Amino acid sequence: MNLNVVILAAGQGKRMHSNLPKVLHPVAGKPLLRHVIDTARALQPAALCIVYGHGGDAVRAALPDADLGWALQSPQLGTGHAVQQALPQLGGDGVTLVLYGDVPLTQAETLRRLLHAARDGLAVLTVELADPTGYGRIVRDAGGRVVRIVEQKDATPEERAIREVNTGIMAIPTARLAGWLTGLSNDNAQGEYYLTDVIAAAVAEGVPVVAVQPQGEWEVLGVNSKVQLAELERIQQRRLAQQLLEAGVRLADPARLDVRGELSCGRDVAIDVNCVFEGRVELADAVDIGPHCVLKNVSIGAGARIAAFSHLEDAIVGPDCVVGPYARLRPGAELGPEVHIGNFVEVKNSTIAAQSKANHLAYVGDARVGQRVNIGAGTITCNYDGANKHLTVIEDDAFIGSDTQLVAPVTVGRGATLGAGTTLTKDAPPETLTVSRAKQVSLSGWQRPVKQPKK
Repeated sequence: MNLNVVILAAGQGKRMHSNLPKVLHPVAGKPLLRHVIDTARALQPAALCIVYGHGGDAVRAALPDADLGWALQSPQLGTGHAVQQALPQLGGDGVTLVLYGDVPLTQAETLRRLLHAARDGLAVLTVELADPTGYGRIVRDAGGRVVRIVEQKDATPEERAIREVNTGIMAIPTARLAGWLTGLSNDNAQGEYYLTDVIAAAVAEGVPVVAVQPQGEWEVLGVNSKVQLAELERIQQRRLAQQLLEAGVRLADPARLDVRGELSCGRDVAIDVNCVFEGRVELADAVDIGPHCVLKNVSIGAGARIAAFSHLEDAIVGPDCVVGPYARLRPGAELGPEVHIGNFVEVKNSTIAAQSKANHLAYVGDARVGQRVNIGAGTITCNYDGANKHLTVIEDDAFIGSDTQLVAPVTVGRGATLGAGTTLTKDAPPETLTVSRAKQVSLSGWQRPVKQPKK
């Protein structure tokens, strides 16, 4: 079956009170419209067209994907008018699936059922709501067949009592679509061309109309305000937490988890409260993530422990490492097995080999650190000269005393020791103690200044 997908994304979203186009607001770290596009792609459509309008330049710039077609709707004269703008980009046979850029959680499996139901006619996704206010009602005949959809503003009191509502998502025979759209009228309370009126047109021509229901109401919830955006965020996070729990991940509190990308976990992974995962994060077996951590585009090896309040971005952590608390791994940080990075230690664009440690109050930037190296408290690699970055090399088994500055480019040889307080500006030879500090002087009879009383 040839499949066209049209995504309606032209709305202004006035109630969002934002300069950002509504469909670009994020849920679970991804724009609303991106969720819909990804779901549509799972159906392998022959054509995928987005109808845009308000904030169109920003929307197109945020989604530069080569496989997307674009159709401008200006002015916005209703959903039927919007689909009309996409017609030149659609194939002439098969089915056209209409989706909405602000309804992000509809599942591909639900849409496959909808497309299956549309093989012999037109299919519409409907849902029953306890409070259907604001939605178009599904009107059925005495035999239970769908005959039309009536919008809230045009409905009679009896029709407003109907709880089955239209979600707007439809699968329509493409060969009939153009004709049905041409026959639409804007003689209604809003003066718009409703896509929903094609239901009555199909019935008039004897085309079967089938209603399909989603797994749950959450699949068809849209976003028109920041309140609804926040509600949808919690729904999605709860769904993601449920998936992790079912896969065997231990979550200290499923309600206090934020996955804003793709999180994959091995066996016996534990995640404490208020952790945020962004981009692509991979946690191997038996990884333990402490509370209040942020991980973005990182890979954590088996048995590693990330202690509380640590921030990791674009980094690789080897097996059995200990990071934190209050540690920061910046882009390009790569830790080998059994490395310890302690509190208030920052690592940037550096590799640190197996069993090395920087346990507190250090900065390691643009460095290559060997195995079994001890980096003392207060150590800094001085990697930036004001114009360029330079490399620090610390070879295996070196010992870096506390409060040491390594002025790059510089190399510390294998097994070398740097005394505390050293400022290293030249290479330190291997297996040697290097010390650079002023001679200690004690002055007898020296008097500490005394604060004068105020007059």
